[in-house]
Amino acid sequence: MSKDKETFEDVLKRLEEIVAKMEDGGLGLDDAMALYEEGVKKSDALTEMLGEARDKVMKLVADSEGNPSLESFEESEDQ
Repeated sequence: MSKDKETFEDVLKRLEEIVAKMEDGGLGLDDAMALYEEGVKKSDALTEMLGEARDKVMKLVADSEGNPSLESFEESEDQ
């Protein structure tokens, strides 16, 4: 698998590893700061991935006559 495009699961797993290492303690300041910075970047990447996925979600709805149609998730929230 290419490192250019990590999956959501890959990024989440790494973030969980970072949190575990930081919770365990025993890190020097430089190591803790480096992990914190990486964790923030991973968190931002996850937030972006979730936003992109949310934009792609389509919800099946029925119109007033009972005919099914597709509507974006955001459109259905506005109603």
